[in-house]
Amino acid sequence: MRILRSIPVLVAAVLVAAIPLTSTAQAWPCVGVNVAVPPPPLPAYSQPPPPAPNYAWNPGYWAWGAYGYYWVPGVWVAPPAVGLYWTPGYWAFSGGGYVWNAGYWGAGVGFYGGINYGFGYFGIGFVGGTWAGGTFNYNTAVTNVNTTVIHNTYFDKTVINRSVITHRRVSFDGGHGGLKARPSAAQRAIARRPHVDPTPEQLRHAQMAGLNRNNLAAFNHGRPRRSYKPLSNADRVVAQRQALSRLHVAGAPSGAQRSQAPARSSSERAAVTHHQPSRAASRVARAHAAAPPSVVQAPRSPAGHPSSRSLGSGHRPPRI
Repeated sequence: MRILRSIPVLVAAVLVAAIPLTSTAQAWPCVGVNVAVPPPPLPAYSQPPPPAPNYAWNPGYWAWGAYGYYWVPGVWVAPPAVGLYWTPGYWAFSGGGYVWNAGYWGAGVGFYGGINYGFGYFGIGFVGGTWAGGTFNYNTAVTNVNTTVIHNTYFDKTVINRSVITHRRVSFDGGHGGLKARPSAAQRAIARRPHVDPTPEQLRHAQMAGLNRNNLAAFNHGRPRRSYKPLSNADRVVAQRQALSRLHVAGAPSGAQRSQAPARSSSERAAVTHHQPSRAASRVARAHAAAPPSVVQAPRSPAGHPSSRSLGSGHRPPRI
Protein backbone atom coordinates (compact mmCIF):
# COMPACT_ATOMS: atom_id res chain seq x y z
CA MET A 1 0.00 0.00 0.00
CA ARG A 2 2.88 2.39 0.82
CA ILE A 3 4.49 1.57 -2.50
CA LEU A 4 1.33 2.53 -4.38
CA ARG A 5 1.12 5.86 -2.54
CA SER A 6 4.73 6.67 -3.36
CA ILE A 7 4.35 6.07 -7.09
CA PRO A 8 3.02 9.60 -7.92
CA VAL A 9 5.94 11.15 -6.01
CA LEU A 10 8.46 9.00 -7.88
CA VAL A 11 6.87 9.85 -11.21
CA ALA A 12 6.97 13.58 -10.38
CA ALA A 13 10.65 13.30 -9.45
CA VAL A 14 11.43 11.65 -12.79
CA LEU A 15 9.53 14.38 -14.65
CA VAL A 16 11.44 17.11 -12.80
CA ALA A 17 14.72 15.56 -13.87
CA ALA A 18 13.54 15.30 -17.48
CA ILE A 19 12.38 18.92 -17.89
CA PRO A 20 15.15 21.32 -18.98
CA LEU A 21 15.82 24.16 -16.57
CA THR A 22 15.43 27.78 -17.63
CA SER A 23 17.70 30.63 -16.58
CA THR A 24 15.92 32.27 -13.67
CA ALA A 25 18.69 34.81 -13.12
CA GLN A 26 18.21 36.19 -16.64
CA ALA A 27 14.42 36.47 -16.62
CA TRP A 28 13.10 36.81 -13.06
CA PRO A 29 12.45 40.48 -12.22
CA CYS A 30 13.58 40.27 -8.58
CA VAL A 31 16.99 38.65 -9.12
CA GLY A 32 20.12 40.81 -8.98
CA VAL A 33 19.43 43.36 -6.25
CA ASN A 34 19.84 43.85 -2.54
CA VAL A 35 17.23 46.35 -1.34
CA ALA A 36 17.80 48.44 1.77
CA VAL A 37 14.13 48.46 2.84
CA PRO A 38 11.77 45.47 3.11
CA PRO A 39 8.79 44.93 0.81
CA PRO A 40 5.37 46.22 1.95
CA PRO A 41 2.95 43.96 3.84
CA LEU A 42 0.89 41.53 1.79
CA PRO A 43 -2.44 43.09 0.79
CA ALA A 44 -5.78 41.34 1.26
CA TYR A 45 -7.40 40.11 -1.93
CA SER A 46 -9.86 37.53 -3.21
CA GLN A 47 -8.82 34.44 -5.12
CA PRO A 48 -10.48 33.78 -8.49
CA PRO A 49 -11.51 30.19 -9.30
CA PRO A 50 -9.14 28.10 -11.46
CA PRO A 51 -9.91 28.35 -15.19
CA ALA A 52 -9.58 24.60 -15.78
CA PRO A 53 -8.73 21.40 -13.89
CA ASN A 54 -5.15 20.74 -12.76
CA TYR A 55 -4.18 24.43 -12.65
CA ALA A 56 -1.93 25.49 -9.74
CA TRP A 57 -2.16 28.67 -7.67
CA ASN A 58 0.80 31.07 -7.76
CA PRO A 59 0.07 33.43 -4.83
CA GLY A 60 0.56 37.20 -5.14
CA TYR A 61 3.84 38.73 -3.96
CA TRP A 62 5.91 41.90 -4.04
CA ALA A 63 8.55 41.93 -6.77
CA TRP A 64 11.40 44.33 -7.45
CA GLY A 65 11.89 45.80 -10.92
CA ALA A 66 13.19 48.87 -12.73
CA TYR A 67 10.63 51.02 -10.89
CA GLY A 68 11.02 49.64 -7.37
CA TYR A 69 8.65 47.31 -5.53
CA TYR A 70 5.51 46.33 -7.38
CA TRP A 71 2.69 43.91 -6.72
CA VAL A 72 2.37 40.75 -8.80
CA PRO A 73 -1.24 39.55 -8.43
CA GLY A 74 -1.90 35.90 -7.71
CA VAL A 75 -2.57 33.82 -10.80
CA TRP A 76 -3.58 30.31 -11.81
CA VAL A 77 -0.95 28.65 -14.00
CA ALA A 78 -0.55 25.30 -15.72
CA PRO A 79 2.23 23.23 -14.08
CA PRO A 80 5.08 22.21 -16.38
CA ALA A 81 4.22 18.56 -15.66
CA VAL A 82 1.63 16.48 -13.81
CA GLY A 83 2.49 15.87 -10.17
CA LEU A 84 4.50 19.06 -9.59
CA TYR A 85 3.83 21.58 -6.82
CA TRP A 86 4.77 25.26 -6.71
CA THR A 87 7.03 26.56 -3.92
CA PRO A 88 6.57 30.37 -3.79
CA GLY A 89 9.52 32.72 -3.76
CA TYR A 90 10.18 34.95 -0.75
CA TRP A 91 12.22 37.91 0.46
CA ALA A 92 14.85 37.34 3.16
CA PHE A 93 17.25 39.65 4.99
CA SER A 94 20.83 38.90 3.96
CA GLY A 95 24.01 40.85 3.32
CA GLY A 96 22.68 44.01 4.91
CA GLY A 97 19.54 44.14 2.79
CA TYR A 98 16.62 42.15 1.42
CA VAL A 99 17.21 39.61 -1.34
CA TRP A 100 14.79 37.51 -3.35
CA ASN A 101 14.71 33.71 -3.26
CA ALA A 102 13.02 32.56 -6.45
CA GLY A 103 10.20 30.01 -6.40
CA TYR A 104 10.34 26.67 -8.18
CA TRP A 105 8.36 23.58 -9.20
CA GLY A 106 9.06 20.24 -7.57
CA ALA A 107 7.65 16.97 -6.31
CA GLY A 108 7.00 18.65 -2.93
CA VAL A 109 6.65 22.15 -1.43
CA GLY A 110 9.81 23.47 0.17
CA PHE A 111 10.67 26.39 2.43
CA TYR A 112 9.25 29.80 1.49
CA GLY A 113 10.27 31.90 4.46
CA GLY A 114 7.26 31.10 6.62
CA ILE A 115 5.29 33.73 4.68
CA ASN A 116 1.52 33.43 5.01
CA TYR A 117 0.51 33.91 1.38
CA GLY A 118 -2.94 32.46 2.05
CA PHE A 119 -5.06 30.11 -0.05
CA GLY A 120 -3.24 26.99 1.13
CA TYR A 121 0.21 28.59 1.52
CA PHE A 122 0.00 29.50 5.20
CA GLY A 123 3.71 29.38 6.02
CA ILE A 124 4.41 25.64 6.07
CA GLY A 125 3.87 23.46 3.01
CA PHE A 126 0.70 23.62 0.96
CA VAL A 127 -2.80 22.45 1.98
CA GLY A 128 -4.82 23.76 -0.95
CA GLY A 129 -4.98 20.41 -2.68
CA THR A 130 -3.07 17.31 -3.68
CA TRP A 131 -2.25 15.25 -6.73
CA ALA A 132 -3.83 11.81 -7.03
CA GLY A 133 -2.50 10.04 -10.08
CA GLY A 134 -2.87 12.45 -12.99
CA THR A 135 -5.58 14.60 -11.38
CA PHE A 136 -5.28 17.48 -8.92
CA ASN A 137 -7.88 17.50 -6.15
CA TYR A 138 -8.69 20.94 -4.67
CA ASN A 139 -9.34 21.56 -0.97
CA THR A 140 -12.33 23.90 -1.05
CA ALA A 141 -11.84 24.80 2.63
CA VAL A 142 -9.02 27.14 1.55
CA THR A 143 -9.34 27.37 -2.26
CA ASN A 144 -12.00 29.09 -4.35
CA VAL A 145 -13.27 26.51 -6.85
CA ASN A 146 -16.28 26.58 -9.14
CA THR A 147 -17.54 23.07 -8.48
CA THR A 148 -19.88 23.18 -11.46
CA VAL A 149 -16.77 23.23 -13.65
CA ILE A 150 -14.26 21.29 -11.53
CA HIS A 151 -15.48 18.19 -9.72
CA ASN A 152 -12.25 16.94 -8.15
CA THR A 153 -12.68 18.57 -4.76
CA TYR A 154 -12.73 17.79 -1.06
CA PHE A 155 -13.20 19.78 2.15
CA ASP A 156 -10.64 19.62 4.97
CA LYS A 157 -10.37 22.56 7.34
CA THR A 158 -8.30 20.73 9.96
CA VAL A 159 -5.08 21.21 7.97
CA ILE A 160 -5.09 24.99 8.40
CA ASN A 161 -3.92 25.17 12.02
CA ARG A 162 -1.02 22.82 11.31
CA SER A 163 0.19 25.02 8.45
CA VAL A 164 -0.03 28.58 9.80
CA ILE A 165 3.13 30.18 11.17
CA THR A 166 1.64 33.63 11.67
CA HIS A 167 -1.55 35.49 10.83
CA ARG A 168 0.40 38.68 10.16
CA ARG A 169 0.83 39.92 6.60
CA VAL A 170 4.61 40.28 6.86
CA SER A 171 6.14 39.63 3.45
CA PHE A 172 9.76 38.88 4.38
CA ASP A 173 11.87 36.63 6.59
CA GLY A 174 14.54 37.97 8.93
CA GLY A 175 15.59 41.55 9.56
CA HIS A 176 13.78 44.11 11.68
CA GLY A 177 10.10 43.22 11.96
CA GLY A 178 10.45 40.15 9.77
CA LEU A 179 9.53 36.54 10.45
CA LYS A 180 11.94 34.23 12.23
CA ALA A 181 11.21 31.10 10.23
CA ARG A 182 13.80 28.41 9.64
CA PRO A 183 13.62 25.45 7.24
CA SER A 184 12.95 22.01 8.65
CA ALA A 185 14.96 18.93 7.74
CA ALA A 186 12.22 17.87 5.32
CA GLN A 187 12.24 21.30 3.65
CA ARG A 188 16.02 21.18 3.30
CA ALA A 189 15.68 17.78 1.64
CA ILE A 190 13.16 19.21 -0.85
CA ALA A 191 15.54 22.09 -1.61
CA ARG A 192 18.24 19.58 -2.59
CA ARG A 193 16.01 17.74 -5.05
CA PRO A 194 15.83 18.59 -8.77
CA HIS A 195 13.68 21.65 -9.49
CA VAL A 196 11.96 23.25 -12.45
CA ASP A 197 12.16 27.04 -12.75
CA PRO A 198 9.10 29.27 -13.29
CA THR A 199 7.29 28.76 -16.57
CA PRO A 200 7.27 31.39 -19.36
CA GLU A 201 3.67 32.11 -18.38
CA GLN A 202 4.73 32.99 -14.81
CA LEU A 203 7.62 35.15 -16.01
CA ARG A 204 5.42 37.02 -18.45
CA HIS A 205 2.79 37.60 -15.75
CA ALA A 206 5.42 39.08 -13.41
CA GLN A 207 6.91 41.31 -16.11
CA MET A 208 3.53 42.60 -17.26
CA ALA A 209 2.57 43.42 -13.65
CA GLY A 210 5.55 45.78 -13.47
CA LEU A 211 4.13 47.86 -16.33
CA ASN A 212 0.90 48.61 -14.48
CA ARG A 213 1.10 51.91 -12.58
CA ASN A 214 -1.43 50.71 -10.03
CA ASN A 215 0.88 47.83 -9.03
CA LEU A 216 3.86 50.05 -8.19
CA ALA A 217 4.41 50.65 -4.48
CA ALA A 218 5.52 54.18 -5.35
CA PHE A 219 1.91 54.95 -6.25
CA ASN A 220 -0.29 52.43 -4.42
CA HIS A 221 1.57 52.70 -1.06
CA GLY A 222 1.07 48.99 -0.40
CA ARG A 223 -2.57 48.90 -1.55
CA PRO A 224 -2.61 47.80 -5.20
CA ARG A 225 -5.70 48.34 -7.34
CA ARG A 226 -7.08 45.82 -9.78
CA SER A 227 -7.52 48.19 -12.72
CA TYR A 228 -4.83 48.61 -15.36
CA LYS A 229 -3.07 51.93 -15.91
CA PRO A 230 0.06 52.01 -18.11
CA LEU A 231 3.17 53.86 -17.00
CA SER A 232 3.69 57.35 -18.37
CA ASN A 233 7.11 58.99 -18.72
CA ALA A 234 6.40 61.07 -15.61
CA ASP A 235 5.50 57.89 -13.70
CA ARG A 236 8.80 56.31 -14.69
CA VAL A 237 10.81 59.26 -13.39
CA VAL A 238 9.00 59.33 -10.04
CA ALA A 239 9.15 55.56 -9.52
CA GLN A 240 12.79 55.30 -10.61
CA ARG A 241 13.85 58.07 -8.25
CA GLN A 242 12.21 56.23 -5.37
CA ALA A 243 13.70 52.89 -6.46
CA LEU A 244 17.24 54.30 -6.49
CA SER A 245 16.76 55.72 -3.00
CA ARG A 246 15.81 52.24 -1.74
CA LEU A 247 18.35 50.22 -3.68
CA HIS A 248 21.27 49.10 -1.52
CA VAL A 249 23.06 47.34 -4.37
CA ALA A 250 22.87 47.90 -8.11
CA GLY A 251 24.43 45.15 -10.22
CA ALA A 252 23.77 42.57 -12.89
CA PRO A 253 23.08 38.96 -11.93
CA SER A 254 26.06 37.80 -14.00
CA GLY A 255 28.48 39.34 -11.54
CA ALA A 256 26.61 38.33 -8.43
CA GLN A 257 27.55 36.45 -5.36
CA ARG A 258 25.16 33.89 -3.94
CA SER A 259 23.46 35.15 -0.80
CA GLN A 260 23.53 33.20 2.43
CA ALA A 261 19.79 32.92 3.04
CA PRO A 262 18.76 29.56 4.58
CA ALA A 263 17.76 26.56 2.48
CA ARG A 264 18.78 28.20 -0.78
CA SER A 265 18.41 25.88 -3.75
CA SER A 266 20.09 26.17 -7.13
CA SER A 267 16.98 27.91 -8.48
CA GLU A 268 16.81 30.32 -5.51
CA ARG A 269 19.61 32.76 -6.31
CA ALA A 270 20.01 36.40 -5.46
CA ALA A 271 22.84 38.66 -6.53
CA VAL A 272 24.61 40.38 -3.64
CA THR A 273 27.47 42.90 -3.75
CA HIS A 274 28.39 45.50 -1.19
CA HIS A 275 28.63 48.91 -2.86
CA GLN A 276 26.43 51.95 -2.84
CA PRO A 277 24.83 52.85 -6.20
CA SER A 278 27.39 54.57 -8.46
CA ARG A 279 26.76 57.19 -11.13
CA ALA A 280 27.14 54.49 -13.78
CA ALA A 281 24.53 52.37 -12.02
CA SER A 282 22.20 55.35 -11.93
CA ARG A 283 22.62 55.85 -15.67
CA VAL A 284 21.82 52.17 -16.24
CA ALA A 285 18.71 52.45 -14.07
CA ARG A 286 17.52 55.52 -16.01
CA ALA A 287 18.03 53.60 -19.24
CA HIS A 288 15.82 50.84 -17.88
CA ALA A 289 13.21 53.44 -16.94
CA ALA A 290 13.10 54.69 -20.51
CA ALA A 291 12.54 51.24 -21.97
CA PRO A 292 10.10 48.77 -20.36
CA PRO A 293 11.33 45.22 -19.72
CA SER A 294 10.96 42.69 -22.49
CA VAL A 295 8.02 40.32 -22.40
CA VAL A 296 8.31 36.59 -22.93
CA GLN A 297 5.43 35.27 -24.99
CA ALA A 298 3.81 32.41 -23.08
CA PRO A 299 2.83 29.20 -24.87
CA ARG A 300 -0.73 27.98 -24.80
CA SER A 301 -1.38 26.10 -21.55
CA PRO A 302 -2.91 22.63 -21.46
CA ALA A 303 -6.46 22.39 -20.20
CA GLY A 304 -5.80 19.40 -17.97
CA HIS A 305 -7.81 16.25 -17.56
CA PRO A 306 -11.02 16.55 -15.52
CA SER A 307 -12.47 13.60 -13.71
CA SER A 308 -16.08 12.88 -12.85
CA ARG A 309 -15.21 11.61 -9.39
CA SER A 310 -16.02 14.02 -6.55
CA LEU A 311 -14.38 13.78 -3.16
CA GLY A 312 -16.68 16.17 -1.34
CA SER A 313 -19.03 19.11 -1.52
CA GLY A 314 -17.93 22.47 -2.89
CA HIS A 315 -17.45 25.50 -0.68
CA ARG A 316 -16.28 29.03 -1.37
CA PRO A 317 -13.61 29.89 1.20
CA PRO A 318 -13.76 33.19 3.05
CA ARG A 319 -11.79 36.20 1.80
CA ILE A 320 -8.48 36.31 3.62
